[in-house]
Amino acid sequence: MADLSTPEQTELVLKGGRGGRGNSHFATSTRQAPRFSEDGDKGEEKEVILELKLLADVGLLGFPNVGKSTFLSIVTDAKPKIANYHFTTLQPNLGVVKTKNGDGFVIADIPGIIEGASEGVGLGIQFLRHVERTRLLLHFLDVSGQEGRNPVEDFYTINKELKNYSEKLSTRKQIIVANKIDVQNEELIKEVEELAKKEGLELYKISAATKQGVQELIDHVAEVLKTLPKEELVEIEDKKIYTLEEKEDDWTIKIEDGVFIVSGRAVQRLMGRVNIEDNESMYYLQKCLKNMGIEDKLKEMGVCEGDTVILDDWELEWYE
Repeated sequence: MADLSTPEQTELVLKGGRGGRGNSHFATSTRQAPRFSEDGDKGEEKEVILELKLLADVGLLGFPNVGKSTFLSIVTDAKPKIANYHFTTLQPNLGVVKTKNGDGFVIADIPGIIEGASEGVGLGIQFLRHVERTRLLLHFLDVSGQEGRNPVEDFYTINKELKNYSEKLSTRKQIIVANKIDVQNEELIKEVEELAKKEGLELYKISAATKQGVQELIDHVAEVLKTLPKEELVEIEDKKIYTLEEKEDDWTIKIEDGVFIVSGRAVQRLMGRVNIEDNESMYYLQKCLKNMGIEDKLKEMGVCEGDTVILDDWELEWYE
């Protein structure tokens, strides 16, 4: 319904009713203190799901234990939990990078994106939404072979999940980061080099543990971000804009089992300012029914004295 991604942005997602009028509005020269007023129209009711999506310039992608959290901890002041087992990171971590020339950008470590994440496997579906906010993705691949995984297969698996979740997200700019080159497997690094060449993506080889190549990557990311516009990253389909336009006060009459049922917005508004227990207010009701043409229409449809007439939620006995 709405994407709140800019400062001071507001969106109206529930339409309120038009306000009522106090008794002074209905004062006349002969009725200076009316004992009735007008209720406001009812507003809409609905349940709304609110999703928090972290605001970050760069998102870190990769299977568990590829070194994303270690990288985040050495380039920012973030203190993510780091350990040598899968799913150490159970929630997105944010960190701010400060470059040599004073520029800064925000990095988000996006955990839990594994095969089937877009369909709810693991915690991935909860974290894919955060990737939408990023302008650039650093795709971490483990080229050490210590986990027994193939980095090329991992690359395509995660990108498949991105595409399944959002077609637009799958086209977000990516840089491949071959991590753990301090203990690299020569065969795997060659496969990743061929992958980068095939997909037309930039490749940076680093070791988050020894900081080898990390500064060069950060400097490059800072330059790339300058070329990527800060645009509306989330597409809202069928966005509904609410206004408080005046509507015609319409009404209809139907007969069911001899009962005359008068309904419509005009009748709701009228009965909202009538005090049934006040004679003055009832005279006002009769006058309005005549002015609105409802009385003439009822007579045309055959209403007789003693018949039951329902006005909105009020059941009245008709009299001449």
